[in-house]
Amino acid sequence: MSLFSPYRSFSSHHHHHCGGISPQGPATVTSAKGLALRSVKKGRTEMNRKDRSGSPLPKSTGQLSPRVSPRVSSSHERFWHVRRDDEHLSEPVGGTSRAHGALPPPSSPLLLPLKPREMSTYAGIPEFLLEVSIVVIAVVSLLTNVSVLLCLTQSAELRSHVPGLFILNLSFSNILLAIVNMPATFLGVAQSAKPFGHLFCQAVSFAETFLTTNAMLSMAALSVDRWIAVVFPLSYSSKMRYRDALLIVAYSWLHSLAFSVSQLLMDWGGYSHTYASCTLHLAGEERSMQIAAYTTFTVLFHLSSFALCLFILSFAYLKVLRVARSHCKRIDVITVQTLLLLVDIHPSVKERCLAEQKKRRQRATKKICIFIGSFILCYSPYVITRLLELLPSMHIPRYVGIATKCLSYAKSSSDPFVYCLLRHQYRKVLVSVIGRVLRKDRYSLSAHSISSTLDTADDSCIARIT
Repeated sequence: MSLFSPYRSFSSHHHHHCGGISPQGPATVTSAKGLALRSVKKGRTEMNRKDRSGSPLPKSTGQLSPRVSPRVSSSHERFWHVRRDDEHLSEPVGGTSRAHGALPPPSSPLLLPLKPREMSTYAGIPEFLLEVSIVVIAVVSLLTNVSVLLCLTQSAELRSHVPGLFILNLSFSNILLAIVNMPATFLGVAQSAKPFGHLFCQAVSFAETFLTTNAMLSMAALSVDRWIAVVFPLSYSSKMRYRDALLIVAYSWLHSLAFSVSQLLMDWGGYSHTYASCTLHLAGEERSMQIAAYTTFTVLFHLSSFALCLFILSFAYLKVLRVARSHCKRIDVITVQTLLLLVDIHPSVKERCLAEQKKRRQRATKKICIFIGSFILCYSPYVITRLLELLPSMHIPRYVGIATKCLSYAKSSSDPFVYCLLRHQYRKVLVSVIGRVLRKDRYSLSAHSISSTLDTADDSCIARIT
C-alpha cells in the first residue's frame, strides 16, 4: 500500500494528534481499521436494539463489548472520537439537525421522566392555578351558603314557604362539601398523593357521593315546585304542602344514602390520582375481578343522579317557560289594546310599555337558561370523564380530571346566587341582618369609647386629688 493511503494518513493523524501508537505497516493498520469498523457497527447496533427495547442507554456512546481486545479497543476509541467530531462539525449552526443514527446524550431532557407537576405545567394548566381555584370556590361557597342559612333563620316568612325546605337541604349539602371535600381535594392536588389514611379517604368519598346526589335532587325538587306554582297556581297550596316537601327531602336522603352506602360496602371509595381527590374509585389490584360490577354501579349512579335530575329540570323549567311566554303574550295583547284606546297618550309612553314587555319575556328566558345551563356546565364535564374512564383504552389526563372536579365544586358556590341571593326577599333579609350586625358593632364601639373616656376622667381626678 502506498504511503499516501487514507488509512496510513488516518493513523498518522492519530499518532501526531492523539498520542496513539505509531503505525506498524499497512497490513496492521488495515486489520486494525477493519476491526474498529466492525466493533463500531456492532456497538451502534446494540445501542439501537437497547433503545427500541426500552432498556437504559449506556453511559458513553463509545462503550465497547467486553470481548473486544485492548488493542482494538484503543483503535475503536480513536476512530469513534474522530467520528463524533466529524458529526459535530457536520451539524449546522444552532444544532437543529443530527447525523443519522446518532443518539441524544443521557442528560438530554428527552430521556428524563416528567414529574406530575411538570406534566401539568407542560399541558398548559399549572397546578397552582387549580389549587387557587379550589380555595376560591371553597371560600365563596362557604360564605354564600352560610348567608342563605342566616336568611332562613332570621326570617319566619322564608321558613314558612315550601321552597325554603329544599333550599335549606341544598345549602346544607353545599356547606359540607366546602368543609370536607374541597380541602381534601386541595391537599391531594398540592401533595400529588393521598392526603390522609385509608379510613379518612373512604369517609370523604362517602360524603362526596351522598352530598353531590342530595344537592342534585334538591335542585330537581325546586324545579318541580316552580312548575307546580306556575302551571297550577290555584291548586298549588293543595298539591305542594309542607308535609309533601318533607317527604321529597326524605326520599332525597334515602336515594343518596343507597348509593353511598353501597359504595362503602363494596370498598369502592379511595384516592384517585386522576381527580386528586377521594372519590368513587376502583383500585388497580381489584380491577380485574370487580370491573363489571364497578362499571354497572357507576353507570347506574350517574343515570339516577345526573341524568334523572337533568331530565326533571329540563321538563319542569321548559314547561314554566312555555306558560310564562303565553302569559306574556296575553299581557302584550291587553297592553296593545289599551294603548290603542288611549289616543291622547304620548308615543314615548307607548314605546316604554312595549320595551318593558320585551324585557319581561327576555328575563324569563334568561332565568330558565341559567337554571338549566349552570347545571349542565358544572356537572356534565365531570360525569362525562367518569364514564369515559370506564373504557379500557381511555386515559383521562390528570389536569383534565382536576379541572372537571373544580367545575363540579363551582356549582355549590353558584347555587346561592341562582336560587336565593338574587331574589328580592332574600336580599332584603340579608341587608337587614348585616345592618343590625354593623349597628350593634357601632353601638358597642361607642359604648367602649364612652367608658374609656370616663375612666380617663376618673384617673385625672384621682391624680389631681393626690
